Amino acid sequence: MKLKSHEVSTFIARPRSDAPGALIYGADAMRVALKRQDMIAAILGPNGEEEMRLTRMSGADLRKDAAQLLDAVKAQGFFPGPRVAFVEEATDGIAKAVAAALDDWQPGDAQIVVTAGQLTPRSALRKLFESHPSAPALPIYDDPMGRDQIEAELKRAGLPLPDRDEMSHLLALAGELEPGDMRQTLDKLSLYKRGDDTPLTSDDISACAPASTEGDVDDVLAIVGDARAQELGPVLRKLQAQGVTPVTLTIGATRHFRTLHALAAGANPRLPGNFKVKERMQRQARSWGVYKLEQALAVLTDTDLALRSGGQTAPQMALVERALIRLAMLGRT
Repeated sequence: MKLKSHEVSTFIARPRSDAPGALIYGADAMRVALKRQDMIAAILGPNGEEEMRLTRMSGADLRKDAAQLLDAVKAQGFFPGPRVAFVEEATDGIAKAVAAALDDWQPGDAQIVVTAGQLTPRSALRKLFESHPSAPALPIYDDPMGRDQIEAELKRAGLPLPDRDEMSHLLALAGELEPGDMRQTLDKLSLYKRGDDTPLTSDDISACAPASTEGDVDDVLAIVGDARAQELGPVLRKLQAQGVTPVTLTIGATRHFRTLHALAAGANPRLPGNFKVKERMQRQARSWGVYKLEQALAVLTDTDLALRSGGQTAPQMALVERALIRLAMLGRT
């Protein structure tokens, strides 16, 4: 049973009870493991493993004893509820054992969840599920976590859906992080915002993002704010090599210059706890002044719009680099 890419996440989140099983496969073991975890949780509910409604086995075990999968599918547990027979690290060597269990499956039996690494179109295991009328093959690609996945994770963590800018920040962060790290960041956000009914902000996200990414972006913002244009090139090349996206840089710069503008206008924005960073931002606000900071925000707004438009031919990082150099030069005047 073949599913389209947008149908894969839907099936994993809400597996059909009449499906005898599913194959989850992909090159990234972490992504496959996360999807498998989500699917099994969706079938069993929150207490399935504690109630021993989950039977685990490896592909190597199944090669030694082909009957154990069918035994697990037919076994009746002490606790009522749906059951799962889970086979991990599967290879084509167990295709016949899985086929026998699928053929003998009846409603009320344990559903079969199989995970594997990258499988070619000629793989016997992949062909088995793709040709089955109701047991799908679910390919997991190395794409970053998308908007739908982020929204689902936010709901799971008990967080409200953010506004457009904050969602852009989360999408940019998802482009830099592995899915497991991104999920940990969202879990950290849920703890950070516990008992706080205010909307999710970019400052909240920055506070919970991995320190390495934010620290490197902060280095760029310090250079731009101090008008050290000659130092920008090497630092931006380093960030680009690390996979930091143009959108992340633009969001970080916009947040930074909004804070400077608020300081220059006499407001009392929330500043970082680090004394040296706070002192530097206060100095930058005095040096730039309200008028130049408004010009800087206009440059960043234009850059953000250019990044979002589909008609741009210039590389996005080049667009952002040009904007940051322009800002650093503006700070000198």
